[in-house]
Amino acid sequence: MLNISRDIHSLSSFKRNTVEFIEQMKQTGKPVVLTVNGKAELVVQDAESYQKLLDALERLEAIAGIKQGLEDVETGRTSSLSEFYQEMRQKYGISS
Repeated sequence: MLNISRDIHSLSSFKRNTVEFIEQMKQTGKPVVLTVNGKAELVVQDAESYQKLLDALERLEAIAGIKQGLEDVETGRTSSLSEFYQEMRQKYGISS
């Protein structure tokens, strides 16, 4: 959860205190929202936390793909192997 008093700062403040912000992000694992003219413009995050975010997204996308595949099987949106093979041969110009 974002802590407004800790995690939202001006870009100017970030430039002046970069080392402290980096330490904060490493300790908390939370990103910092940077504002320009009072509006949120950038989100800065330490590399380890960003990698964890990417890994979590990849897992969620895999789960969504699996769910879609199971739904396709349940509703009969499938092809036989021979149908698939024929379709790929035609699509990519593969001769038998």
